[in-house]
Amino acid sequence: MKTHLGFYLNLIAILLFIPGILLPMFSLSMDVSATIAGPALTSALINKELSLLTTIQELWQNDRLLVSGLIFIFSICIPLLKTALVAWSYFKRKTQLERKIISFVGAIGKWSMADVFVVAIFLAVLSTNHAETASQQTLSIMGFKLNLMISSETLSAVGPGFYFFCAYCLLSLIGTQLSQSGLYKVSRLNE
Repeated sequence: MKTHLGFYLNLIAILLFIPGILLPMFSLSMDVSATIAGPALTSALINKELSLLTTIQELWQNDRLLVSGLIFIFSICIPLLKTALVAWSYFKRKTQLERKIISFVGAIGKWSMADVFVVAIFLAVLSTNHAETASQQTLSIMGFKLNLMISSETLSAVGPGFYFFCAYCLLSLIGTQLSQSGLYKVSRLNE
């Protein structure tokens, strides 16, 4: 019973994984304003919505190959490998191969916590929500003094991809644990 439930939870998890990597995980915008004696000039410097896949692609294009590669391995490759192995073991019922596969998946399941770590890093980077900076300068031009105020505002928000990805992580871990406990219960009964 636990093995079946674990398998189905892993199937649901992979269905959550797909929008988790495709939908925007976060959005980031940065505006800068310059005010000279009343009127203000405002310009958007950054206005992005990034999914996990677009983040990997952008990091790769900006020659941040190590970070891009690590995020790709831990957030894309390991989850897909884990799901494929759980499905394969489910259909290799009551064999030594099933036990080996589930044990391996349990071992790499600890590495899948790196998914959660990646998401935590995103949130730490984005913790600048509503961060504002301002500086005032006085310009002297031909004896006239002008007050110049330059300010910037950074806004960030979590997108729907974040919630789908977190749900994937949690369901996948629970499903793998159920598969392992169901497998060990069956193996103890056979001994």
